[in-house]
Amino acid sequence: MNVRIRRTTGKGAAARDAVAARPFHYRGRGLCCDGVSLEELATEYGTPLYVYSAEQIRYRFGLFQAAFAGREATVCYAVKANSSLAILRLLAELGAGFDIVSGGELERVRRASGQKNKAALGRVVFSGAGKQEWEIDAALKAGILLFNVESEAELELLAARAEALGVRARFALRVNPDVFAETHPYISTGLGSHKFGVEIGNARAIYGRAARRKWLDAAGVSVHIGSQIRAVGPFAKALERVAGLVEELRSDGHEIRYVDAGGGLGIDYNDSPTEPKFDAAGKVREYAVALGKAAAGLGAVHLLVEPGRFVAAQAGGLLTRVVVVKKNGAKTFVIVDAAMNDLIRPALYQAHHEILPVVKGRGASAKVDVVGPVCESGDFFAHDRKMPRVKAGELVLVLDAGAYGMSESSNYNTRARAAEVLVDGAGDGDAGARLIRRRETLRELMAAEIL
Repeated sequence: MNVRIRRTTGKGAAARDAVAARPFHYRGRGLCCDGVSLEELATEYGTPLYVYSAEQIRYRFGLFQAAFAGREATVCYAVKANSSLAILRLLAELGAGFDIVSGGELERVRRASGQKNKAALGRVVFSGAGKQEWEIDAALKAGILLFNVESEAELELLAARAEALGVRARFALRVNPDVFAETHPYISTGLGSHKFGVEIGNARAIYGRAARRKWLDAAGVSVHIGSQIRAVGPFAKALERVAGLVEELRSDGHEIRYVDAGGGLGIDYNDSPTEPKFDAAGKVREYAVALGKAAAGLGAVHLLVEPGRFVAAQAGGLLTRVVVVKKNGAKTFVIVDAAMNDLIRPALYQAHHEILPVVKGRGASAKVDVVGPVCESGDFFAHDRKMPRVKAGELVLVLDAGAYGMSESSNYNTRARAAEVLVDGAGDGDAGARLIRRRETLRELMAAEIL
């Protein structure tokens, strides 16, 4: 079912400015997504509900396309950030490549691309530290662009499967540059103590051994140092080290055509949705310039970049209804119907998400904990957060939940996962809300179990 509502934003420059300023805004006292009332969406589809702005996704993906225009480059969206089929379809139509980390994600890209965008499979890079035989086979049969190989043992498996299928496998060795990135330790991946990649000092010898394998094509070098990295310096430093390796490999006779710079460019989770100060376009340009300088001496090389969070995070929010407001001693708890199984980032990474009432409050603010109903003390969205007072039955929106929200959700406590809605005006002056994932039922949750 679709909901059609006239937007308040017009066409042209004003509309573009509204997109750049983030999709969630108040119209009068009511919070909207690109002009669509969140109150109406909650009435139509229930809560918890993920709400995404298609225009914001287009805008942010377009920032990368513009920043890397004029050079050989492919922007490969990191599917793990948000793997909803409708969002992948949207990105495929924009010409995106895709960074995948599992056979399941490959199947998502295949289904989302369809016949019309079948070429998207040729823009897939396959990362991940533990690829299984069936996943490698599926990717070889699909004709993906590149395997980002993370160990010599994986390289041996890739060679064996390529020979068995009679398909030459293009690969890039993921090297570990030992570059520190200031981010949460769970999402830092570029140090020698991490499970990812091979030591950059060992890479040259591994490429030498791979050159003797008929079914392997040493086509590139890959690097990825982590996620939610706000400074561009670490990306440049890592790519400078990769560029040095590429020069050595070319001198050894390897035809290195691709350099995968990975993803990880971060956003500002503290930024105000109504008066944003974070310059997304400027940050992407700065990132592109830094990578361009680091790769400047490599001549003919096709650069791959893998943004995920930067494209999807601020395009989405988690809409949830207050169940009860409870005082416990000096503490006030706002208990909502969403929980850590819907959005685990605060519990897992101690992540900050701004939270707004859907109906703008007129009274005084209060310091509260916003928590879910799951039986864990770690089930929270905010601790000691000063926000307008809300009552049972009212709605709040957890912002910047478009990445690593639904994709990390679970059925913990036998809770059905949330529904998802995509708001899409496509620049025509109207915005429509389309259900892109219906809410699970308890029957579906238990369908695979055997008594």
